[in-house]
Amino acid sequence: MNCSYLAASLLSLLTLPSFAQQPAPLPVPRNLQATYAKGTRAASGQPGPNYWQNAADYVLKVNFDPTTRRVQGTVDIAYRNNSPDALPQLWFKLYANYYQQGAPRASRIKPEDVGEGVRIEQLRVNGQVIEADKFGIEATNMVVPLAQPIAAKGTAQVSVSYSYTLNQGSHMRTGEIEPGADFVAYFFPRIAVYDDIDGWNKFAYNGSQEFYNDFANFSADITVPKDFVVWATGDLTNADQVLTKKYVKRLRDAEKKDGIVNVIETADLQRRDITAANAQNTWHFEARNVTDFAFATADHYVWQATSLVVDPATKRRTRVDAVYNTQHQDYAEVVHFARKTVEAMSYTFPKWPFPYPHITVFDGLDQMEYPMMVNDNPVSSREDAITLTDHEVFHTMFPFYLGTNETKYGWMDEGWATIGEWLISSIIDPKLDDNYGVAPYAQLAATEIDVPITTLSTQQTDRAFFLNSYPKPAFGYLYVKDLLGDELFTKALHHYISTWQGKHPMPFDFFNSMNAGAGHNLNWFWQRWFFDDGYPDLAIQSVTKDGAGYSVVVQAKGSKPVPVDLTITYADNTTEKIHRSVGVWESGATAVTVPVATAKALKQVKLGSTLVPDSYPQDNVWTGQ
Repeated sequence: MNCSYLAASLLSLLTLPSFAQQPAPLPVPRNLQATYAKGTRAASGQPGPNYWQNAADYVLKVNFDPTTRRVQGTVDIAYRNNSPDALPQLWFKLYANYYQQGAPRASRIKPEDVGEGVRIEQLRVNGQVIEADKFGIEATNMVVPLAQPIAAKGTAQVSVSYSYTLNQGSHMRTGEIEPGADFVAYFFPRIAVYDDIDGWNKFAYNGSQEFYNDFANFSADITVPKDFVVWATGDLTNADQVLTKKYVKRLRDAEKKDGIVNVIETADLQRRDITAANAQNTWHFEARNVTDFAFATADHYVWQATSLVVDPATKRRTRVDAVYNTQHQDYAEVVHFARKTVEAMSYTFPKWPFPYPHITVFDGLDQMEYPMMVNDNPVSSREDAITLTDHEVFHTMFPFYLGTNETKYGWMDEGWATIGEWLISSIIDPKLDDNYGVAPYAQLAATEIDVPITTLSTQQTDRAFFLNSYPKPAFGYLYVKDLLGDELFTKALHHYISTWQGKHPMPFDFFNSMNAGAGHNLNWFWQRWFFDDGYPDLAIQSVTKDGAGYSVVVQAKGSKPVPVDLTITYADNTTEKIHRSVGVWESGATAVTVPVATAKALKQVKLGSTLVPDSYPQDNVWTGQ
């Protein structure tokens, strides 16, 4: 990370724009304007007086056989319809039907993983059995018509018995990792989101866009064979029943210590004395106010754990786990990387106490996040292990603490995880200068595939989806952080987080909350970076001698506002860095003059820095005669 982003220079503070002119309003689509008319949301960035969201309590009971990969379970749901609408039908998500014969998929899977999908063995609503011919399953969506609608502000009791076979070789965020190790996600039927924007979330999951779920409470019983340990979303409440005393003590020690505790070591795996001696053990977990629940299980993984105080006011601690196959040597430091990430999130960026009691990074076959769980594949370098770990752990805030709709607005979570990666990686290793996504954006900006960030994620694929979910929004967040300065940006971000924590913010809730929290109308930047076409391109137009030193004129050839970073090399080979935030472009100027106060002769002026993309960098260097 370029040091110019870590602390604003005095000169940058002096040039912070006054924000005197009020930019034009952002272009709000008609369907989102309707939320203002209904009073569910407000143009101030606050939830409206009529804001509502539905919620549920889930009781999960699942038996998982790692040998056959069979998932057999029941889910009992107490569903609260907090909306003003009667619901004549329920929509469910069956995400495991990604592997069902005939299901639409964004990428190929192995033929042996194609199967019958989720089998609904019994479904009851308010005690009434719904016969199979009465409800429809179309890939990952299931629609259940109701004889009696669920009344506005009413509740329903739903019970489903189901089964399916976990995928083996085509790992898409879930599945068998290797014999004796599995990451099991999206393993239960869940009621889809019904919200004030779209009604039912009817987008079918095809493996590309990610997820949108209501906040819920989970009580989960997970039954697996002896010697299999289970890690999951939520708190393990019966450790003394499923683990033997030695391992319970180590786990409890880890929850109280800053140091690393080896809860399970290689020698312990050989003794096979870790779990209770029953043929099957049932692991019980409790989680409140989370948007999803996932678990992992293995009989040959080591378990390292540590904890730290994440909230100095309450002394609350978070436990950090790394669970892995020791053959994957890149995982040896993952517990340290994850701990550093939790610490940085709590005290540096976003400077918000880590909200959950634990986070487990599990040695899997993907790069995917869940509440309190991460499924991360082995990687080939220490740098990749750092950036992958901090990126996925950072997702704890977005989309889980704030329940954004990843399906439609991927940039509202992946962009934050990307800026989190950029900022935190250099904290973990100061030598690391992470440039994830910078070059691809510079190369592809304003080409046919480059559409505005606010384009729905469901309308994008491949490189367009990548650019608009990851680097482009991350640049937007980073440049606003630089523009406002750390203190004011943190104040604005905390206003957004505290306003929408546990809720479902849409894009304009974010923009308006940030404006309100900062006390400045940033619409000029939101418009140009998130809505408009264009590309980033700065150039050194001229370098001239004047009485006080030199004047460097930087031209904005592209329409995307980016910071100005100059590296000045003097004739004696000393260097100086000069920085200007994107605020220099607020007025619509196409050039800015940067004074260089010096009596020394200039040898070279170089424009640019790691996290400032430039689509045409050939004119970024001036060399003195």
